Amino acid sequence: MAAVWQQVLAVDARYNAYRTPTFPQFRTQYIRRRSQLLRENAKCGFEPGLRRQYLRVRSQLLALRYGPLSEQSSFRASSVRSSRTTLDRMEDFEEDPRTQGARGHRRSVSRGSYQLQAQMNRAVYDERPPGSLVPTSVAEASRAMAGDTTLSENYAFAGMHHIFDQHVDSAVPRLQFANDDKHLLACCSLDGTLSIMTLSPAPPKVKVTLKGHGGPVTDFAWSLSNDIIVSTSLDGMLRIWNTEDGRCIREVRDPESSELLCCTFQPMNNNLTVVGNSKHHLQVVNISTGKKVKGGSSKLTGRVLSLSFDAPGRILWAGDDRGSIFSFLFDMATGKLTKAKRLVVSEGSSICSISARSWISREARDPSLLVNACVNKLLLYRSVTGDNEGTLQLKRSFPIQHGSQHVHSIFCPLMSFRQGACVVTGSEDTCVYFFDVERNTKAIVNKLQGHGGPVLDVSFNCDESMLASADSTGMVIIWRREQK
Repeated sequence: MAAVWQQVLAVDARYNAYRTPTFPQFRTQYIRRRSQLLRENAKCGFEPGLRRQYLRVRSQLLALRYGPLSEQSSFRASSVRSSRTTLDRMEDFEEDPRTQGARGHRRSVSRGSYQLQAQMNRAVYDERPPGSLVPTSVAEASRAMAGDTTLSENYAFAGMHHIFDQHVDSAVPRLQFANDDKHLLACCSLDGTLSIMTLSPAPPKVKVTLKGHGGPVTDFAWSLSNDIIVSTSLDGMLRIWNTEDGRCIREVRDPESSELLCCTFQPMNNNLTVVGNSKHHLQVVNISTGKKVKGGSSKLTGRVLSLSFDAPGRILWAGDDRGSIFSFLFDMATGKLTKAKRLVVSEGSSICSISARSWISREARDPSLLVNACVNKLLLYRSVTGDNEGTLQLKRSFPIQHGSQHVHSIFCPLMSFRQGACVVTGSEDTCVYFFDVERNTKAIVNKLQGHGGPVLDVSFNCDESMLASADSTGMVIIWRREQK
């Protein structure tokens, strides 16, 4: 009955646009907190009938409070069913392949759901003009609650919490905490396996190892509900895994039999995954059917090394090993890609990592792209909106040692009203660097040392209490932030 909490969350999401219409940030925080609480309650083992009764009562109360929705007639038939976890939807295809055509469409998130979520995202990101500030009184009150700590104080770490070495002697190119989770972490290795680790209860341990790829694993991604992971490998296979028992649910071979180098989920529809290969192609794949999406392919100038969607899922960014970043407009209803803009960062320099963020801090809307490009710099670009959507303008650069390895970086997940905003990156000098992107001089906020090789990837958990970093020797270090 774990799917019931997803159905409750779908109900709340549909009505969320009606809550506090002048405070879109509250709506975002509310739905995230609801997701966290519902997931925690789902683990308590309540009687299934009681959960279903709660879902009915919750729906009735929201309808009484806010009025019926315009799509109320299709609510029970489509949206609630489609809100089930990604794994639930995929198992429908496994149970009866004869019904893939009809049931597959119904089990996917409906177009109405896409449009509703897109409206919610636009409400969050577009209600304030670019560069506008949150009212001063609110900002000052938030700073007071935060204790007026500086970024340096906020990102001070007490040292190593744990070291994982199950992939020793083989590089760990990617690692990532599960969505909205403090203790679940996954990584992939060039030894051909992936590991899912849990940090609590103590001691931290490897929960399950995902085995099946016939070559080095290059990238992976969590689904929004954390029930599946997709992974790519040099063996030319895209694999879909059950994160609970490590079972491989499906494998999809690259139609060109080329090496697969990167992947990412479409944030508004986890039935769709975008994959990049060594023959310069990127392709949208429906993981429920294992088939390519018509119109969902394009060719870059080089090997596709990095992918990232913006938060609403409308723009896809792709980087290659020739130094180019391409932007694509993504059609929510069909999965079709339309090439928009191209930026040459540095001819012949690999674009190893791209991270998109719509807000740098809570004080100003500033859609941005964080890029690692083998030019001994971490690059921060401003993403232009409006008629030139998809255009990039260089905003800042930060010196790091990065000339050949596939180094990655991230935006810090939490936003606050503290002065400054922080990004974290690996580096070939074996260090992890924290930079304040709004500081003109002495931008380094912190530096963590402890790795024995180039640091290839970093990942924060959802509340920033822990940071994970991985290196070329196969070591994964968990860092615990100091408690104030």
